[in-house]
Amino acid sequence: MAKAANNRKVAIVGCGFVGSATAFALMQSELFTEMALIDVDRDRAEGEALDIAHGMPFAGPMNIYAGDYDDAADAAIIIVTAGANQQPGETRLDLVHKNVRIFKSIIPEIARRDYQGILLVVSNPVDILTHVALKLSGMPENRVIGSGTVLDTARFKYILGEHLGVDPRNVHARIIGEHGDSEIAAWSTANVSGIPVNDFCELRGHFDHDESMQRIAEDVKNSAYEIIAKKKATYYGIAMSVKRICEAIVRDEKPILPVSNFQHGVHDLHDVVLSMPAVVGKDGIEYQVPCPLSDDELARLHASAKTLQGIIGGLDLNLD
Repeated sequence: MAKAANNRKVAIVGCGFVGSATAFALMQSELFTEMALIDVDRDRAEGEALDIAHGMPFAGPMNIYAGDYDDAADAAIIIVTAGANQQPGETRLDLVHKNVRIFKSIIPEIARRDYQGILLVVSNPVDILTHVALKLSGMPENRVIGSGTVLDTARFKYILGEHLGVDPRNVHARIIGEHGDSEIAAWSTANVSGIPVNDFCELRGHFDHDESMQRIAEDVKNSAYEIIAKKKATYYGIAMSVKRICEAIVRDEKPILPVSNFQHGVHDLHDVVLSMPAVVGKDGIEYQVPCPLSDDELARLHASAKTLQGIIGGLDLNLD
């Protein structure tokens, strides 16, 4: 029998760099009072739980422990970070088959407990694995979402803010499409506190817009590769991104976030999970938000979708 979701409980599947950084960020957030950490290496989960718990005197009370899938059955959000790490020189899409195999062992465990909360996929390639989780779980589409390009969008705002010498919180711009090499910087709607981005650039003495736009978009796309080359993994930025998504869900804030969600016709996209703007609240995806795009951006978005559809079509999602 299904357990009702406990709004103050979260579970994290996978206690590697991303999972443990996410657990640490969520402990500090005080969004939850209970956190179950699940990992194939039980000792690793117990060690992370104990280490993070020692910081509670500086944050708020939380029951944090190593658990199993039964412990996750009544969590408001189950966050899946488990999977193979992206290696130097490897793209997110190179991880597909390894991580699909891992998901075949994780998602059915969640599904057979008739899970009633939100399933948040973070493992890469996140758009494809969100699609895989949706198909393997049989859960409603609104309750299976991925972290999408929330992190890419944060990187975009940060780099653009650095370029313009302005607080990145005043930069309104987003990355859409694949969380990966075919992602699109949506310059058409980019602005700084309502001022079109090119106008604000000129206020700051920048006039070579095309060169700057190309360079900034490339810097955003290559951020993960640069970090992985220097320190072997990325985890702090994505942990903060996951915290932001959890805030939206638990507090029913209804922000517009570019999360991975199943497309049903927005921009004529169908039968694919892409990182696209959507209102996120207590029920997960509340509704999708079309964003104005130039002809070039729209063409690149469809190319991104076609790339992902081609990979999804070649996956074996039958359970052994």
